[in-house]
Amino acid sequence: MKRIIILGGAGSIGSELVRQLAPKNKIFILDQNETDTFLLREELKEKGYWVHSRVGDIRDKSVLSDVFEDFKPQIVYHSAALKHVSPNEEYPIEAINTNILGTYNLIAEAKKWECLEKFVFISTDKVVNASGIMGITKLCAEGLVRRAGENFVAVRCGNVLGSRGSVLDIWQRQKDKGERITITDKDMKRFVMSIPEACKLVIKAGQQGGNGEVYILDMGEPIGIMELKKKYFGSYPYKFVGIRPGERLFERLMTKDEEELAVKKDNYYIIK
Repeated sequence: MKRIIILGGAGSIGSELVRQLAPKNKIFILDQNETDTFLLREELKEKGYWVHSRVGDIRDKSVLSDVFEDFKPQIVYHSAALKHVSPNEEYPIEAINTNILGTYNLIAEAKKWECLEKFVFISTDKVVNASGIMGITKLCAEGLVRRAGENFVAVRCGNVLGSRGSVLDIWQRQKDKGERITITDKDMKRFVMSIPEACKLVIKAGQQGGNGEVYILDMGEPIGIMELKKKYFGSYPYKFVGIRPGERLFERLMTKDEEELAVKKDNYYIIK
């Protein structure tokens, strides 16, 4: 049984990591979302699992210091981030403060503790040839983790289906209100994976890596946005709205340089 802290543990990826890891470990959740953190904690405590939490922000060094001193985590999963494209484009300073400086604060605190066995950072395919603020700030954070040394590993994912603010989530809310669902561009394609599947691979990558590598999930072939719409919403009415600032038609899992360096192993491409 390990002491595991999950930053952003009330989010879509973070909460699934909590659920998968709680049966055999002690879990501490740090997240700004008080309600979802509380509900998740109570859900798992009812099952007899050891789960505690605190409302806090990775931007606040004093919060991180207090939590690490009290809990002394052996394993860190860092999934806290500002991830939505448009808000980050509108207010880049917020993305910088959370995605870059917050990650720096967390790395600095984690490195103070000899008990640390592994630090796992959740990255995104939007870091590849990044042009938008979200991708640029996550790329900087990924770089900080890669240079942090022994026990640190980054795991790069594509889109996870069903996460809050994901395309399926947005479409469902539009449908529930009787609105046509919005599609950016008929040619848009994305790598997609279910939340449970992605989290299983994140956990496995964290167990294997730990010397500044990047583990990139093999997410198969990208899916066209129109194919995705047809699969989940059939013939439901839709409208095209155009690409938003910071968005791209196609995502890649690696740059061309990274593709030459990457080693394929099981469900991952690994860059050292």
